[in-house]
Amino acid sequence: MSRRVLLHVGCPKTGTSYLQDVLFRNQPVLREHDILYPADRFDAHFLAALDLMTLPWGGIETEAVGAWDRLAAEVREWHGTSIISHEIFARATPTQVERALASLGDAEVHLVLSVRDLVRQVPAEWQENVKHRSHITYAKFLRTIRDPDRDSRIGSWFWAVQEIPDILERWGSSLPPERVHLVTLPPPGADRGELWRRFSRTFGLDGLPLDLTAERENPSLGVPETSLLRTINERVTSIIAPPDYRPLVRETLAHQTLSRGVSSARLGLSPEDHAWARGLSERWIAVLAERGYDVVGSLDDLLGPDAGTFANPDAVTADELLPPALDAISALLVEGARLRAVEERLHGELREAREDLERARATTAYRARRKVVTTLEGSPAGRGSLDAYRRLRGRKG
Repeated sequence: MSRRVLLHVGCPKTGTSYLQDVLFRNQPVLREHDILYPADRFDAHFLAALDLMTLPWGGIETEAVGAWDRLAAEVREWHGTSIISHEIFARATPTQVERALASLGDAEVHLVLSVRDLVRQVPAEWQENVKHRSHITYAKFLRTIRDPDRDSRIGSWFWAVQEIPDILERWGSSLPPERVHLVTLPPPGADRGELWRRFSRTFGLDGLPLDLTAERENPSLGVPETSLLRTINERVTSIIAPPDYRPLVRETLAHQTLSRGVSSARLGLSPEDHAWARGLSERWIAVLAERGYDVVGSLDDLLGPDAGTFANPDAVTADELLPPALDAISALLVEGARLRAVEERLHGELREAREDLERARATTAYRARRKVVTTLEGSPAGRGSLDAYRRLRGRKG
C-alpha cells in the first residue's frame, strides 16, 4: 500500500509541462528512491484526468476509458511515495474529488497546487485558448471571464482551473492544512531555477540525481505571434480536423516556430484590467493566509508585476504581423518538404514490395498453383472444392 501520495492538481501555465517531463523521464531514478510516477506514456496522467472527470477532448477521451482506475491501482500497490500530476485536475467537481481521494486507499494524501498571479495568468489562458483552435478576440475573452455570471464555456473553464481558493476548497477541504501545499511561481526576473527548487522541495526530490534537461515545454508567444495564430484559426479551424491541427498548427507553428519571437511585445493587461486582477488577488491572498496552508514561496508572489506598457493583440498592424507570418510560411514549407520526402520513401517501398510480389508470382510453383485454381474454378464441382478448402484454411474466396 502506498504510504504517501502527492497529488498535484494544477494550475495550468505554472510550469507543469516541465515538471511532468522531468518526472516521466526520470522514472527509473525515482523508483530507486521509492518514488513512483506511474506513467507508461507521457500523457498518462492527462488521460487519467479526462477519465476521472469524463471530459470530451477532441476525440482523445476515447483513449482515456479506465485510465484513472488503472493509475489509482498502481498507486495503491506501491510501497513508498507516489506522485500524480496534471493541471486539468483543478477542474474536478466535489463528487469527482471524493471519488479520486477514495480510490487512493488509506495512503497519506498531500495536495499540491502550483499557482501564478492573475496578472500573468489571464493573458496566458487566452493564449492557451488560441493554441487550442479558438479565435476569440482578447477583448471578448476578458469580458467573458469578468462576467460575474461566468456561464460561458470559456469563463466557466477559466475559473474552474484558476480560482485558487475555490480549487483548494474542492480538493483540500477534507485534508489538514499542513497537508495542502501551495507552490507559488516566482515573480518575473527571478532566477530560472527557483521554480524547480520549489517543486523539488515540495515533492521531496532534493538531492536526487535527476536529468533536468528541458525536452517538453509549453512556450509562450508574443503579441503579434498570438494575433497571427488567432487569425489563422479563423480561417482553418472549420477545415482542419483536431488530429491534424495539433501537429501542424499547435506544434509546428506555435511551439516550434512562433514561440521563437522572443523580441516581440509580451501579452499583458490594460491598466483597467490590471487593477481588477490585482484587487481580486489581494482578496485571495487574505483568504489563503487565513486558512494556514503550507506555502512554498510567498503569497505576495500572487500580486503579480506592476502594470507595464499594454500592447493590444486585437490591434496588431499588418507590418507587425509580417515577420511571424513569413516565419510561419517558411516553417510550413519545410514541413511540406519533409512530408514529401516521407511520401517518396513510402512510394519507393511500395514499388519494391510490388516487384517482390511480381517475382513471387512468376515462380514455377506459383504458376502451377494458379493453373490448378483456374481449372477448378471452371466447373461447379471444382468451385465447391475450392470453397471447402478455403473454409478449412480460414480464408475468404
